[in-house]
Amino acid sequence: MQDNRINYQKELDKLLDNLSDNETTDIMLHACCAPCSSYCIEYLSEYVNIVVFFYNPNISSDTEYIKRASELKRLIRESSYKNKVTYIEADYEPDEFYSAVKGYESCPEGGERCFICYEQRLRRTAKEAVKHNCSYFCSTLTISPLKPAAKINEIGIKIAKEENVLWLPSDFKKKNGYKRSIELSKEHNLYRQNYCGCIYSM
Repeated sequence: MQDNRINYQKELDKLLDNLSDNETTDIMLHACCAPCSSYCIEYLSEYVNIVVFFYNPNISSDTEYIKRASELKRLIRESSYKNKVTYIEADYEPDEFYSAVKGYESCPEGGERCFICYEQRLRRTAKEAVKHNCSYFCSTLTISPLKPAAKINEIGIKIAKEENVLWLPSDFKKKNGYKRSIELSKEHNLYRQNYCGCIYSM
């Protein structure tokens, strides 16, 4: 059961203070889009190296997938960071998403179908973290006011144990993170989609 009493942002702050002393720490950051990633990368890169991983089989079309990925790459190119930020991108695999959520198509937005989607993306991110020798994995998903940070962290913690890699707790919407992402989106004139990604959220 998710614990809404835990302040995941405070946990992250404490952890980053310790990690900043280790120059070899790399974090695999699952990125859903450029606007959400903008603040997360800016914030984390003050402390650690980041591998930004774009993997979102839930996205409704290949055109939308390419557009979001292109904007994310442009954001990284146009920005300056204290520590190293690199980018990797997975193939567009919508069949993986539709297979995972089969039977949950009529679930309300923010329900069980979304939780399956979070787990699918976080598990792939965890595997990539192991593959690329990253110490931790995490996700930009917690920056959204519409997504439950407690549930995302619960899923991340579970996957971390199963995949033998560390989960970086977060609630990026805290400390005005969401507000900052809007500011950065305007600064870079980023494409801001009006739905999460899948055809059901449209």
